[in-house]
Amino acid sequence: MEEGEKSPLLSQDAGGQEPPLPASCLGPELQEGRAWRAGLGGGRAPSLPSLPLRSSCLQCLIFLSNFLFSLLGLLALAIGLWGLAVKGSLGSSWGGPLPADPMLGLVLGGLAVSAVSLAGCLGTLCENACLLRCFSGGLLAFLVLEALAGALVVALWGPLQDGLERALHVAITHYQDDPDLCFLMDQVQLGLQCCGAASYQDWQQNL
Repeated sequence: MEEGEKSPLLSQDAGGQEPPLPASCLGPELQEGRAWRAGLGGGRAPSLPSLPLRSSCLQCLIFLSNFLFSLLGLLALAIGLWGLAVKGSLGSSWGGPLPADPMLGLVLGGLAVSAVSLAGCLGTLCENACLLRCFSGGLLAFLVLEALAGALVVALWGPLQDGLERALHVAITHYQDDPDLCFLMDQVQLGLQCCGAASYQDWQQNL
């Protein structure tokens, strides 16, 4: 091998690839293709700011809505526990059946809403797939229960009216036995602007 010639092994770079040809040795079409590929690989292509902006806005909206619902659920839970504690239903229910108290429904509803909302809030904030799946499952369960309740109301509207009338007669009879029942009856009659189940004479059942 002559002194002026270079070995083909020395002409390769450390990675075993041949060095790129200079731009003067390429045609205009090849030069344009190389410039286009360099622009893609070099990260000089303009990014799309709308997609990250949309994603961050959606994440912020989901977080704020779940945070609001979690606060409302915790508030309902606290009010229900306070009502049960004031009436002494918590101490009497240990080891026995659950008390038939409207505050218990408020406690259970607040607990369910706050748990699902907190799962969605933390899952959105931390981008946790497990918490987001729990939030989606809870939301789907709520929607299914609401749809079933609406279907049952439509299908059983006649028996529901009869049962509601009987419940009103029982509530009139035991009007002064329970403060919660007294409060509910007052609010129902004030809201519906009615007196009794059918007429004011229904109150003669209460001695």
